[in-house]
Amino acid sequence: MIIQHIHGALPQGRGQRCAQCDALFILPALNQHQDAFCPRCRARVAVGNEWNINRLAVMAAAMLLLMPFAYADPLISVRLLGTSISANLLHGIWQMALQGDPITASMVAFCTIGAPCTMVISLLYLYFGQRLGMNLRPVLLMLDRLKEWIMLDIYLIGMGVAAIKVKDYAAVTTGLALPAFIALTLLSVMTLTHLNISQLWEKFYPQPERLAFRTNTARLRVCLGCNFTGTADVRGRCPRCHVPLRHRRRHSVQKSWSALIAAMVLLIPANLLPISIIYINGNRNESTILAGIGSLAADNIPVAAIVFIASILVPFIKVIVLLTLLITLHFKVRHGLKTRIRLLRFVTWIGRWSMLDLFVISITMSLVDRDQLLAFTMGPAAFFFGAAVILTILAVEWLDSRLIWDAHATNADYTD
Repeated sequence: MIIQHIHGALPQGRGQRCAQCDALFILPALNQHQDAFCPRCRARVAVGNEWNINRLAVMAAAMLLLMPFAYADPLISVRLLGTSISANLLHGIWQMALQGDPITASMVAFCTIGAPCTMVISLLYLYFGQRLGMNLRPVLLMLDRLKEWIMLDIYLIGMGVAAIKVKDYAAVTTGLALPAFIALTLLSVMTLTHLNISQLWEKFYPQPERLAFRTNTARLRVCLGCNFTGTADVRGRCPRCHVPLRHRRRHSVQKSWSALIAAMVLLIPANLLPISIIYINGNRNESTILAGIGSLAADNIPVAAIVFIASILVPFIKVIVLLTLLITLHFKVRHGLKTRIRLLRFVTWIGRWSMLDLFVISITMSLVDRDQLLAFTMGPAAFFFGAAVILTILAVEWLDSRLIWDAHATNADYTD
């Protein structure tokens, strides 16, 4: 076939390296409803139709208006020993701190209050900051790392689990703030789904459309902070976000090993020690994670299955997968590439759900509190469990997936 003439300009693109496998390719301009995937590892590298900063700011303003009601007003209520008790998110965290475990309380507070509020303030800062000419780089970098720590949806499920556990002792009714909290959760999920940090970087700090491939392509690096592809400046930084631009994450394997080993050690007391303590007429009844799931299964098997998956299955799956990945990296295994990449993406997605048990404890502590007649408090395992969950999330975050590809040829296919 002979091309005699071309109508219109050829589609323009820019050079881009994949942040997950380090493949170098041409990324064309995308139209609406078009996504771009890495030709090597099938990772989604760009999305053509995401919300702009104006729509994100509207969502942030709506969440800001809902937060005082969702956090401070009653979510659920019980009638216990002739007294009506209401529980809200702030009261549950305060109860955890009062009973001598402020670190565990801060874990719950960060995932349910700190991270969502920071996201809302950051989006409003971006909206007004672009008009005032302010530096937006630190906020964009923070938003990219903040997304997985916003766990309002998990807290909402934890509230339902707590209501099922408490109904054995008292009648449970919904509070006035529950619709506001559900709306806040839905808005946060929608915002996180449509929040494309790479698109915001391109809007505020555009990357050149064309990348000079005449230069040595081995010198081209992808920035894990802003997804910029290019060469470092004279100070060794990314020209766009000013973070160090390196070939691979520094000490990635060592940091992942450290976090994983610490999490494995903490999971031992987390599963052997009591995670909850109930006082009934002065009698102390302790319950481990597994024992609590067993008692919950007697009343509601589906809910018990959810808690079992989140509290037992997910942490151990993450440990086994991370162990497998790190060992194969150490021995430079060349087989099962597709399987290992999929496992890494899977544990990245499920990691946050392990916080469900701490959220159940938080809401239950604010509902069941009648001194020695009937009281609920958390056991020593709560701290170990929460710390292990956070460490496994960090271990996955610190592991540079490009190291998995380094054991293969540069033209390795995404196959087993």
